[in-house]
Amino acid sequence: MSGTSEGPAPAADLERSAVTESDTYASPRTEPQATRTEPPAYHSVFRAAPLAMAVVDREGLVVGANDGFGALFGTATDALTGRIAADLVDLASDARNWHAYREMLRGREALMRCTRRLKHPDGQSVWVQVTVTPLGQDGCLLMSLSDISAHRELQGRLRHLEMHDPVTRLPNRTLFFERLTAALEAESYAESGTGRIGLCYLDLDGFKAVNDTLGHRVGDRLLAAVAERLTRCADEAGYARASAPLVARLGGDEFALLVEDSTGTDQLAELAESVLEAIQAPFDLDGRRLSVSASIGVVERRAVGTTPTALMQAADTTLYWAKADGKARWTLFDPERNAHRMTRQALASTLRPAIERGEFVLEYQPLVGMEDGRLNGVEALVRWNHPQFGVLTPNRFIGLAEEDGSIVPLGRWVLVTACRQARQWQLDHPDEPPLFVSVNVAVRQVWDSDLVADVAETLAETGLAPHLLQLELTESAVMGSAGRPLQALQALSDMGVRIAIDDFGTGYSNLAYLSRLPVSVLKLDGSFVRGFQYESDKDGAVPPNPADEVVVEAMIQLAHRLGLTVTAECVETSAQATRLRRIGCDTGQGWLYSRPVSPDRISELLVPAEPAAHVGDQVVGNP
Repeated sequence: MSGTSEGPAPAADLERSAVTESDTYASPRTEPQATRTEPPAYHSVFRAAPLAMAVVDREGLVVGANDGFGALFGTATDALTGRIAADLVDLASDARNWHAYREMLRGREALMRCTRRLKHPDGQSVWVQVTVTPLGQDGCLLMSLSDISAHRELQGRLRHLEMHDPVTRLPNRTLFFERLTAALEAESYAESGTGRIGLCYLDLDGFKAVNDTLGHRVGDRLLAAVAERLTRCADEAGYARASAPLVARLGGDEFALLVEDSTGTDQLAELAESVLEAIQAPFDLDGRRLSVSASIGVVERRAVGTTPTALMQAADTTLYWAKADGKARWTLFDPERNAHRMTRQALASTLRPAIERGEFVLEYQPLVGMEDGRLNGVEALVRWNHPQFGVLTPNRFIGLAEEDGSIVPLGRWVLVTACRQARQWQLDHPDEPPLFVSVNVAVRQVWDSDLVADVAETLAETGLAPHLLQLELTESAVMGSAGRPLQALQALSDMGVRIAIDDFGTGYSNLAYLSRLPVSVLKLDGSFVRGFQYESDKDGAVPPNPADEVVVEAMIQLAHRLGLTVTAECVETSAQATRLRRIGCDTGQGWLYSRPVSPDRISELLVPAEPAAHVGDQVVGNP
């Protein structure tokens, strides 16, 4: 191909007829057959301008270029004449840029700017900003290239600083989530790989103590040493695999190892074991020997349908389990355990609104005299009619209510409802001895509310006599009472309300201390009563250990000497009832007599014609 003529060619020589779209772009890389010449108007500009420039005609071919343009490609300017301009800067490899460039050749766009990476003949890469503008003469375009390599290098260094932790030099939280998001995109695993992803999320045990006692400088050195060991573990895990796990510091003493295209839980378990072993080895920092451990939450699952947020929530939950299970261990994500946790959170978040919506109801379990079998009272047991989970018993939500303080309004509702119902039974059956109602009270109700005032107001409002109300508190709460709780119990007792210790025998069991408390009833824990059951072997019925009966009998006798009555919980068989009656137990409660039932069923038991000794048969029967 001939070079450019020395003298400027007439402008008329540059005139060409417009080509069709198919002729121009069907074969964009076809070399021209005719020699292209440089317009004279730009000859002096090219020679003087420090910016690399070239004139491109309507066919997309280089008409002329200056020395700066040739220098970028490591060739003489004459050799560039007639070349396809788009090929020189690789515009066709980017669909968006290629479309914009074609629009400019057609005269439909006024400006185009993009960034491209050029390969210099010496092997080095040069980043350039490509600007294409129309010249307004015969449809020609001016392509200018600005070397921005230094700027890109500075941007790269700044991005590295932005994306890496200065203490450990590991990728930071931002870069980690960038990589995690990219790994979970469908195109990342649709064509190749296992389609699975794994994560080890770890936290150093006791790191705060290192910072507090030895200072942050030592703490930072420890973090850097931990990072080195984690990187070594990742490199070993990535040996003979496509890539090593990404190690990142997410903040504080939290690290993550991201495994793309994981092969299953065995791979993640092996990685977690190696990390635990590596971290537990003592660290030598400037002659100071430190030993730490780590807790690790391990999650491994299919990438499809997983989001970064869901994966990290699962990892965070599992890390919490590892901490709660004793630290210095790894724990694998368990969907069932997580479902229980999610249910617990769902219950906790809806507890207070449920009280306002009236989702709670009370059932009542009979308290029967052991000597005559008469129905003397009932225990009020709260139930939650949850719209999603159905009927929930107290063990599902009372603990949550105590944690967030909603036990106070819930307890107040139970107290008022139970007292109102007891009074209603009394009005409906005036000829029968009135039933007392027993209500459970949490310690937080004593501390966070004016229980004495609540009880007094409730009794006045419902018209229930104080001696027909019994308040039950757990043994650990009552036996350790002092200050305000003890004063409240004494005030309630002085009011005439009976105080009962629930689940007695599971805590302090300090009977001597009872003499100093305003307590009138002991409720033996069901574990004592269950020990009264007969067991069977090859020879038939075998009597239980007599020690059980001796202990219970001694407790009952001591309670009676202190002026207390005793109620046995969880009475399920006639044999248990007989033995309890023989050793002097006052009251029985359990499935032998009745399960917890609605207020209407209790009303049926108060009809005079019904013998109270057959409570169990009349309500639900024996279990």
